[in-house]
Amino acid sequence: MTDMNTPNPLRFIRQDIQSMHAYAIQDSAGMVKLDAMENPFSLSPELQAKLGERLGAVAINRYPGARIDDLKQALASYVDLPEGHGLMLGNGSDELISLLAMACDVPGASILAPLPGFVMYAMSAQLQGLAFHGVPLTAGFELDEAAMLAAMRAHRPAITYIAYPNNPTANLWDAAVIRRLIAEAATFGGLVVMDEAYQPFSSKTWLDEIRANPAANANVLLMRTLSKFGLAGVRLGYMLGPQALVHEVDKLRPPYNVSVLNAECALFALEHAGVFAQQAAHIREQRSVLIEALARMPGVTPFPSDANMVLARVPDAQRSFDGLKARGVLVKNVSKMHPSLTNCLRLTVGTPEENAQLIGALPQVL
Repeated sequence: MTDMNTPNPLRFIRQDIQSMHAYAIQDSAGMVKLDAMENPFSLSPELQAKLGERLGAVAINRYPGARIDDLKQALASYVDLPEGHGLMLGNGSDELISLLAMACDVPGASILAPLPGFVMYAMSAQLQGLAFHGVPLTAGFELDEAAMLAAMRAHRPAITYIAYPNNPTANLWDAAVIRRLIAEAATFGGLVVMDEAYQPFSSKTWLDEIRANPAANANVLLMRTLSKFGLAGVRLGYMLGPQALVHEVDKLRPPYNVSVLNAECALFALEHAGVFAQQAAHIREQRSVLIEALARMPGVTPFPSDANMVLARVPDAQRSFDGLKARGVLVKNVSKMHPSLTNCLRLTVGTPEENAQLIGALPQVL
């Protein structure tokens, strides 16, 4: 029996944390896994063997050292890092988002982002004790410029997140609108973080804007991840921006946040970037196949995509989700994430065979 006089060991755990729901990961054993925007292609047996040799030779008895610097240099070369810009590494983009909230935790600071959007923007604000302001997208999932500007002027957020393309809607937003939002943030010293998690599948990158007009983007940080590149299991994100800004955020990074195994995997992948670029091209082709097939299904509305996922509205999202799952196809039911996503499913673009299973199963469950 519990002694009623014994203090509860949870007493010092914040009440808001005890009231939270943990990030849910669906059980995908034995399923066609189309729920998490992963690259569906694995390495060839030849590259698997080469990677195994590389990882076997890593000095795992030592803390990460110079190899991390090698990775930063390789990434800087891969993205053609603009002059005057720095780059830092994170244990996935999630860690970078947390570090940004920590760095900007000054009295009265807040974080702002369009909704629906990536859940970690709001969660990072909550965990750091910052206010979060969500601004709904338009019915067509575009940025509501007037509402965004009004919210920015009212709250003067320390950080405004712009996902480019967005999750879960998968679309790119109007560059002219984004330029005006960046300019607005600059009037009160606010940061704008361009989150390019899905860049391998996108027709545009904000890095071109940064190169073309660095002065107008002096308050912009750009995040990317190797998860969608093809290394979701490796957990490696990176962020670039003006050297002075990156230098300050980098002070918060745990000294050994990226393991030597993660770093070696990432270096190996960058050395074989052509293989991953070919995989991304296949995914973009399959995205078109999937959207065209969805558009032919009665009652299904697929939305434009510049990512490796397709948002689709169906007559009954829960019924379709359950029916697909019963047929061995796992997708993401996002219909309750936000009112604008009513009856929407998010479908990861898989291999041709996986997409064929999804296209064959969905009409049966509509």
